[in-house]
Amino acid sequence: MKRTRPILVPLLLSLALVLAACGDGPADEPDDTTEEPDPTDDAETDDGEAEDDAAAPDEPADDVTIRLMTHDSFDVSTDVLEAFTTETGIDVEVVPMGDAGTALNQAILTADQPQGDLLFGVDTTFLSRALDADLFQSYESPRLEAVPERYQLDPEHRLTPIDVGDVCLNYDVGWFEDAGIPVPQDLSDLLDEQYEGLLAVQNPATSSPGLAFLLATIDHFGESGYLDAWETLRDNDVLVTDGWTEAYYGEFTAASDGDRPIVVSYASSPPAEVFFADPMPDEAPTGVIEASCIRQIEFVGILGSTEHPDEAQQLVDFMLSTTFQEDIPLTMFVFPVVDDAELPEVFVEHAVLPDDPLDLDPEVIGQNREEWIDEWTRTVLR
Repeated sequence: MKRTRPILVPLLLSLALVLAACGDGPADEPDDTTEEPDPTDDAETDDGEAEDDAAAPDEPADDVTIRLMTHDSFDVSTDVLEAFTTETGIDVEVVPMGDAGTALNQAILTADQPQGDLLFGVDTTFLSRALDADLFQSYESPRLEAVPERYQLDPEHRLTPIDVGDVCLNYDVGWFEDAGIPVPQDLSDLLDEQYEGLLAVQNPATSSPGLAFLLATIDHFGESGYLDAWETLRDNDVLVTDGWTEAYYGEFTAASDGDRPIVVSYASSPPAEVFFADPMPDEAPTGVIEASCIRQIEFVGILGSTEHPDEAQQLVDFMLSTTFQEDIPLTMFVFPVVDDAELPEVFVEHAVLPDDPLDLDPEVIGQNREEWIDEWTRTVLR
């Protein structure tokens, strides 16, 4: 949903790879050594003989480690995961697998030899593909009572919503004030010649926010009109980069020496700009064009092949707890999905989550995603 920074770069990076993924390497290997219980002497009968049939004393259960496969943008405070382990005795090994699409592909390809017990990071754009692959077992967490129905897209509860964020056009507030040009109010405005050479986007074939923005244009202009709109954007000198980092930190005027004051990013990019600034400004230097926003929800699912279903269910419950949910905004720069989580002040003041974002049915996305990407490539990059 993404995420900013020099300190700003690492966290806007995780934001970028929503709602898409920019991570470092695999997490440190957990200490999987376990302490053997002390042997106990056999119980003896009054005659001094061992009582073979005597009930053995209870022994402590072996420690359990469950593996959480994720995209590289997954981030959670160390003390939050430690709280889960302290409460349950279950260790969690986080296994980064690349961006969201790569992580899902790996889970599908290794279904017979699974690399984890759960998968986090399936988002709205890949929901139907993930469910069609029949990877997950059903689990309806009791904490779903705190999650609005609009985020619960799988009626069989194979995938559980964990966070929500929007991909949106961001703009450089100061640039527009200095230029005396009105900020575009929706996607149609971008077709006007006065915005020629101002927009940077990402390639939907290589970037999660780039794909989300392509879907936003399809929802806004319709399947019959979106390619005509992209032809106009191409003629209006739209700049296409491979990924979010290149666009935001290489071309966006508010975050680089680039010359593009409009960029595809996230609804939570402005609070990240404020949070990581030193000193923190009263107002965000960037803004969000709310009519351009398209909703992204991220899910976690328990793999059907897990040998630890009970422990995996406990982790899903914990990921919907207020402890975990209130950690999400300032680690992954997305919004919690539960109603009873409190937002940090910087989100309250500077983040937006539109009430009526652009939205496409995940089933429709799944049926048309590759064709839409191919058509976009032929139209924009030819």
